[in-house]
Amino acid sequence: MADTPPDLFPSARMRWLLALYRLLWIAGLPLAILYFLWRGRGDPRYAAHLGERLGHGPALPDAVWVHAASLGELRSAVPLIQGLLERGDRVLVTSLTPAGRAEAVRVFGEELENGRVAVRYLPLEYGFAWRRFLKACRPCYALVLEFDLWPVMIMSARRWNIPFYLCNTQLTTRNLRARGLAAARLELLKGVSGAFAKSQLHGERLRALGTPNVRVTGELRFDQPVPEAMCGAAETFVRRHRLGIPCRPVVTLTSVVKGEDEVYVEMMRAARASCAGAGRPRPLFVYVPRAPERFDEVAAMLMGAGERVIRRSQVLDAELAAGSAPDLDEVDVLLGDSLGEMQFYLALGDIVVVGGGFLPAGAHNVIEPLAQEKPVLVGPHIWTIEFPANEAIDAGVLFRMETISELAAKVEELLSAPDRMADLAMRAKAFHALHSGSTSRTLDAISGIRRQTVK
Repeated sequence: MADTPPDLFPSARMRWLLALYRLLWIAGLPLAILYFLWRGRGDPRYAAHLGERLGHGPALPDAVWVHAASLGELRSAVPLIQGLLERGDRVLVTSLTPAGRAEAVRVFGEELENGRVAVRYLPLEYGFAWRRFLKACRPCYALVLEFDLWPVMIMSARRWNIPFYLCNTQLTTRNLRARGLAAARLELLKGVSGAFAKSQLHGERLRALGTPNVRVTGELRFDQPVPEAMCGAAETFVRRHRLGIPCRPVVTLTSVVKGEDEVYVEMMRAARASCAGAGRPRPLFVYVPRAPERFDEVAAMLMGAGERVIRRSQVLDAELAAGSAPDLDEVDVLLGDSLGEMQFYLALGDIVVVGGGFLPAGAHNVIEPLAQEKPVLVGPHIWTIEFPANEAIDAGVLFRMETISELAAKVEELLSAPDRMADLAMRAKAFHALHSGSTSRTLDAISGIRRQTVK
């Protein structure tokens, strides 16, 4: 598909909005700095490396620039980055969040040491920060994961003649219903060099809005490996405490966000009562808040609601090995108060409930539990994961619950049917295999990108 003619982008309206946008960012510079310092009180990593937010930081000239906004995007980008390294590229990784940056440093520590990878924060939306960043780093092209339409970033890449591709991207129904400034930002899609879409539907939507060079490459998260060590630790934990069907079933609640806690407490009570009424063992709930700063708050909330809680940090060491075995018979909830161990928590569960779906902001990643062959339940708001949620629902491996009573009933129903659970596991495995391979398709798609060295 041909590129959008340059005289059509940006439009007069877009130029006016960009000027206003830049002025607002300049006026808000003190607030931006104060924001990171304020967040640093709860998480010191927010206050660290502030210079990188303004364009300073490690440089790796003539590398492929991969931007992964947060921890989830970074993890999905790992196989792609490894593929780039295997074919001889060097990679500059940027992130917006401390968790994403820290994960990149952890995963690519050896490559950081030998100069094949550099990791830093994405600059804020200031022209001076982007000039500093691009002059020092001189990326040959950019792969921006997810749907980050940062106007100054996109316009700066165009000005410096850097091929700029949206990667693993989607265009949701909420994006399409946007009004005002949010809708105006969609014109930026005409200003990128191309896009690698998650599904045919998203590809068609991108083309309809004038995005050039759209290819459908799939969802990179399907290529994330499941860490054997964490699954092995979970298996040991389950065996040691006599957990799982038919003994004591485990329900893992992941990525629970603020505003959903009361809903899930109600669900846990209802499911526990149903199991007791049917004479079945009561479930152990593994409860994993999405934000680490909520660990203490959630522990207090659960105990205040009458739940008997034990924290992961109380029963397991850094290697997920247990010290003295606690008596989980008297525990209702195991609180997942650690970072980077989501696969462990998923492996513990017979059923996985993914958070976010009972709030308008939308549900979170369902691919990781499907990769572990678990039946997955979500709330009604799935616009954030439109793909692959709709396909997973059609395949019968994802269940969308409209109300909390429906959710509790579905949990109890699945726990009472071991044969169906085994069938769902096979379905999830087949579904995951069907949608794998995005990394190789993306690498094939970028093989034709004209590498650009910024002068």
